[in-house]
Amino acid sequence: MMNLLANAVLPARPSRTLRASPIAVDGHTMAPDRLLRYLQIKVHHLIQDHDWDSIHVVGSYDRQAVISAHEKNGKLFNFERPTAQINGRALVVKAFPGGDYVHHYALIIATYLAMTGKAADTVTYELPEPAVARAAAQQLALDLDGDLVIVGWGLAHLAPPDGVWNYGHGYAWQRTEVNGRRVVYLGFLHSIWGDVAGRVVTRLAELGARDVVYVGKVGALNPDIEPNTWLATGNTSLVGGSLATWPDFFGGFATAQPGVHTGVHVTSPSILLENQDWLTEHTEYAFVDPEIGPMGVAARDAGIGFGYLHVISNNLARRYPADLSNERHSEVVRQRTVLIRQIQNIIADRLVARPI
Repeated sequence: MMNLLANAVLPARPSRTLRASPIAVDGHTMAPDRLLRYLQIKVHHLIQDHDWDSIHVVGSYDRQAVISAHEKNGKLFNFERPTAQINGRALVVKAFPGGDYVHHYALIIATYLAMTGKAADTVTYELPEPAVARAAAQQLALDLDGDLVIVGWGLAHLAPPDGVWNYGHGYAWQRTEVNGRRVVYLGFLHSIWGDVAGRVVTRLAELGARDVVYVGKVGALNPDIEPNTWLATGNTSLVGGSLATWPDFFGGFATAQPGVHTGVHVTSPSILLENQDWLTEHTEYAFVDPEIGPMGVAARDAGIGFGYLHVISNNLARRYPADLSNERHSEVVRQRTVLIRQIQNIIADRLVARPI
C-alpha cells in the first residue's frame, strides 16, 4: 500500500488562470478616443513601450517590482498603480489583491492592446485566493474606539491642513475632532477598488469604528446630470443582481441639502463592462461605481453605520466635455474642489445635528 501511494499520480490542481478578452469598443459608453486616453493613463509603461509574449495579472502588493511611470505624482493618495515583474519575455503585473481589481486591470490591458493594434490574446489573469485578499486588508492597523472613519478621495481638502499624516502599510491616517465627534481620516496609497473596499470596511469595524463615510466619485446614469456639478448619496445598491440596503450614516440629512442627488446605486466591477447594453439594463438606477455596494454590505453585516457622499464625475448616458479621461484638467479640478468643500460642510453639519 505504501508503494502504491508513493507511486500514485496525484490529480493536477485545476488552473486558476483566466484569459482577459478586450471589450467591444464601439459599444462602450465612452467614445473611443476618450476610452483610449483613459486606458493610456492606467496601463503600465512597460506594456506601452514594449511587446511581450505573455502578460499575467495577479493579486500582489509589491512596491519592489517595477513601478509604473504613469503613477499620479503629486497626490497624497490613490496614486500607486499595479507594478510589474519582468521574467524574460513574460511580464507579471501585480495589482493590489482583490478579485474586481485584478479582473479590471486585466481588461484594461487587453483592451488597450487591441485598440493599439497589438495582440491581446497574450493577457491572462489569476484571481487572488480569498485568504490572500483578506490578509491584505488585515494590514490595516488603527486604534479606534467608536470613531467615525472618513475614507476615500479628496482627503487633502477634507482633513485639517495642519494635521500630520501617520503612515502604515500602504495607507495613511490622521485623527481630529469634528463638533465633538472623534474622526479619523484614512487614505490609501493604492486603489481600494471594488471588493477590496468592502474588506476595508470589515477591517475598520473589527478595529472599533462605529461609522464609515466614503467620499469618492460616481458615474451618473441620468443624462441630465452634468459632471462635477452635483453630489450623490443614498443607502441602497444593486450588488450582484440583488438590492442591498444598509444603515445610512446620514439618515436623510445629506439628501435634504441643495445640490445633492439621491437614488439607487449600481455596483459594477469594471468601467470596461459598462457598455450600451449594460446602460440599457440599468436606466432605472441613479449612479454607478465599484465600491459603494461592497462597503455598504460590509457595514451592514458588521453592524456599523455607512454613508457615501460622492462627486458625480462622469455621465454614462450622455457625453459631456468632462469624463474619466480628462480628470486632471484645471477646470475639472476647480469644480471638484468646490464640491469637496460642500462635502466637508455636510459632514460637519450632520455631526452637529446628530453627534452620535
